Amino acid sequence: MVTEYTSNKMAAEVKIHRTVYKLSVLVLGLLVAASEPKDSGQTGPGVADDITRQQGDNHGNNIGLQDVVIIIQSQKYSYHTEKARQLRENIRQQAQDIQQEPPTVVLLHEEWKGRGAWTILPYLPKISQTFGQRAAWVFFCEDDTAVKLLPLLDILRKYDAEKELFLGHALVDQEATIIHHFVFHQNPGSFSYPDFSAGWALSAPLLNRLAKRWSEESHQSEFTIDLKHEIAMYIYDSGKGVRLTDVPQFCAGPQNDNVKCVTTFPTKLPQCGDPVPEETVFFAVKTCEKYHKDRVPVVKKTWGKHARHITYYSDKEDSTIPTVTTGVPNTERGHCGKVYAILKEFHSKESLKKMDWLVIADDDTLLSVPRLLVVLSCYDPTDPIFLGERYGYGLTRGVDSGYAYITGGGGMVLSRAGVTKLLQSSCGCPADDSPDDMILGMCSEVSAGVHVVHSQLFHQARPADYSKGYLSHQPPVSFHKHWNTDPYKVYNKYLLTDSEGYNHTEL
Repeated sequence: MVTEYTSNKMAAEVKIHRTVYKLSVLVLGLLVAASEPKDSGQTGPGVADDITRQQGDNHGNNIGLQDVVIIIQSQKYSYHTEKARQLRENIRQQAQDIQQEPPTVVLLHEEWKGRGAWTILPYLPKISQTFGQRAAWVFFCEDDTAVKLLPLLDILRKYDAEKELFLGHALVDQEATIIHHFVFHQNPGSFSYPDFSAGWALSAPLLNRLAKRWSEESHQSEFTIDLKHEIAMYIYDSGKGVRLTDVPQFCAGPQNDNVKCVTTFPTKLPQCGDPVPEETVFFAVKTCEKYHKDRVPVVKKTWGKHARHITYYSDKEDSTIPTVTTGVPNTERGHCGKVYAILKEFHSKESLKKMDWLVIADDDTLLSVPRLLVVLSCYDPTDPIFLGERYGYGLTRGVDSGYAYITGGGGMVLSRAGVTKLLQSSCGCPADDSPDDMILGMCSEVSAGVHVVHSQLFHQARPADYSKGYLSHQPPVSFHKHWNTDPYKVYNKYLLTDSEGYNHTEL
């Protein structure tokens, strides 16, 4: 059984899900061509306002720490919450060391507890109401961002806080990409958006106007896919709004010796102890007879040979691979029935009961198994966890609507406790062809009490679909899709690692 909410919305979910993930580049490109935002003639990162006008002498250099609010884009799960609290304490300690009152520092998930707080946009009215009249700047960062407090203040003082300003480390697309709905397809590099890892800031006038606008508008976008790009698009407002101003001192990734960074972000894997043992992780690859000869061999020749326990689940038995059948017919749209069969086997099969982690991958998912084992050392398999790249559905409708889910193409990781809770809940597949990743997310958040945990190291798309700057500070765990790319080259360049999970080559 599923909730009434699910029953009423599932048809729309499946239709939109297919639109977002399955339409061809040609079709979407044509759709975007007809509706692409009209530019005002400005191109390149940070050209909405001339920098000399922004760096006024009278309206920036008199602000103090008390005029800055720092919002850490935290997550509810304990590992991430603890990192966010450590960052907050570090910022407060920096202020104490110089005998100044610290800025206001809040953890996003603690200050605003709704399921969609991480999407920020629906919460702009609440942020404005709380801080819009007493702060000059609201600065956002992630729980791994390192902040140099006084240098950050010095940078903010260079900009006129009485103007509508949107500051950040500019990222641009390499090419028109599905995760950004192919906007600016004729010139992908003409639009910039912030790297959240480096931090980003809104001046109070811009925050307050955006909050008012959000409150007065209806919101039709159902999916949250790449939040940093979607926020920049909302602020840009089809050319009527504000572009991102690139701030080189907001840093993530390899650093330029000529730039004095006021924020930094780690470029190595998290260190939480020894990698989890290989024998505690079970890999389930979803495939079908159609792809036994082309996709499955890629898995077997790349990451599959590093997975000690791996099974290929198909609609047909094939002893040459070998595959096993789930008893669920192949479906073209979603694979909910197949995934729930995998969950049940992982939960009940005697030979799998000693394994802590279930990794569900598509047959065109590319993974770094050694890196994944390192990442999993930061999480407790006795906690109910659903880990990977987080998307959202229906979260812009209101502060208590919708749910987050882990997008399937980048790989979905479930702890044993998470699998148990999902199977114990009354939530499940409305149909075998319902979107498996979305149903798992909805059941996790709405019914089962499983933590949906985001990691930027998992990727739903190809490397070409992400900004080079964004990838520059990552040791990626996964990518997805063989379309218009050589999966072997992608694996060798981005995912082939030594036994400790680090790159052989530079990105």
